[in-house]
Parts: sequence; structure tokens; C-alpha cells
Amino acid sequence: MRHLVIPDTQCKPGNNHDHLAWAGQYAAEKCPEVIVHLGDHWDMPSLSVYDVGKKAFEGRTYMEDIKAGNAAMDAFMAPVRAEIERRNRRKLKAWKPRLVFLLGNHEERIERAINSDRKLDGLIGFNDFNLVKHGWEVHPFLEVVVIDGIAYSHYFTSGVMGRPVSSPQLLLAKKHMSCVMGHVQDRAIAYSRKADGSRVTGIFGGIYYQHNESYLNPQTNGSWSGVWMLNEVVNGSFDEMPISINYLKEVYGSDNTRSGRKTKAA
Repeated sequence: MRHLVIPDTQCKPGNNHDHLAWAGQYAAEKCPEVIVHLGDHWDMPSLSVYDVGKKAFEGRTYMEDIKAGNAAMDAFMAPVRAEIERRNRRKLKAWKPRLVFLLGNHEERIERAINSDRKLDGLIGFNDFNLVKHGWEVHPFLEVVVIDGIAYSHYFTSGVMGRPVSSPQLLLAKKHMSCVMGHVQDRAIAYSRKADGSRVTGIFGGIYYQHNESYLNPQTNGSWSGVWMLNEVVNGSFDEMPISINYLKEVYGSDNTRSGRKTKAA
């Protein structure tokens, strides 16, 4: 059993989203049984409460935010769908990955906006995302989804205030099982063992995008960016493999020299 894990992609208007196609091509080549997106795919800057009134806020619109995230999701799913259809057409072993999307705090901005202004109810909503169209099962913000003994959530909380846990070591100490979360900018990993000797792993997935964030500075931008393949998943134990965005660009980018791997024969 293999899980492909995609951390925060934070798609917004005007940014380059080619990396979603690279990840989709990687998924189509490796054919994992499960694909998990940890959330914050739609950045939703038009609904941010942090920079309202600032110059940077000018020109933001809800529909442009939705279009940017939907286009990026289409780019990821195109090679996945193509591989599923290719296998069906050639009567090869079927591949039908379980697609799991965990809403993040950036998608949750829509719900907060509706709660703040009830006139928006029915005008905006999670149905504007193209997730159901592509077959994703969609889980609410902070819901914990356990798959093959691994707990996934956009983030895991620490204490009654609901703040994110601060380290994968603390995550394991509090949850006592293998856990994978997004939300935090940089990647981190920790290991522990249960009383029976079985290994548990805590992962902060990092990010998966190419842009720098305007609210960060030169010292805090530049976090590791990539996806994760969890191999040999059995009852919460697995061998993790981080795959950097630079590697995916080298293999699947339009200017790479290994383009023969990009598509499979029809």
C-alpha cells in the first residue's frame, strides 16, 4: 500500500501552477492506492482579514481565487484521469486511487466569511471548488481521517485553545500514532515506538508551491517544497520518501531532458 501526500499548495491568481501537473504526472507513473491532499489548496486571498485596506489587497476577487485553484486542480487531475482511462482502454490492471481532500484554514475562510455576513450564504461556498467533479472525498477543516493506521489532518491541535502542535515530536507524544499534517511552512519528521515495539512516525509535510509568500521575508521564505510518497504502509508503519519540487520539475517539466517518462503509450 502506498500513499501520495500533497501538502499546502496555496494556489492564487497570477502564480505559476505548473508544479501541480508535475505532481499529477508523478502520481500517474507511480499509481499509489491513496492520494491525500492536506488542504490549503485554494489560498483565498480575497477573504483574508489580515491585509484588508492595504495596497496589496486591491483587485482581489472571490471568483478569481476559485478559478486559480480549480485550474490548478484540473492540471493535477488531467494526467491521473488519463492514466486511469488508458488502463481501462487497454484492459490493463485497473487503477482507482482513493482521493482524500482535507479542507485547510484557507478554504475555511469561506465559512468564516459566511458566518460574518449571512447575506453570503448560498452565494459562495465549498461547492465552488471542483473537488467533487474529480472524485475527491472532502473532509471538514480539522477532521482527522485515519487511513491504514495513519492519521491525517490539515493540522493537529494542542490543548484546549486549539492551536497547532508545534513539533512532530509533540504530535507523537499527544496522539500516540502515526500522524501527517500540513499547515506548517517547513518539513519536519520524528519517530517513536509504541509499547509493542511498532514504529510510529510524525510528519509536518511542508509546502508544495513555487512562489514566495508576501507576508514572509527573505530569511523565512524558501522552505522545502515537495510531496511525499509513503511506501509499504501497514497499520501505521511506513517508509517515507520526500520528493522535492526541483526533482519533479527536472523529470516532468517542459524543459527537461527526460520527457520520455512524461507520457505512456496509448
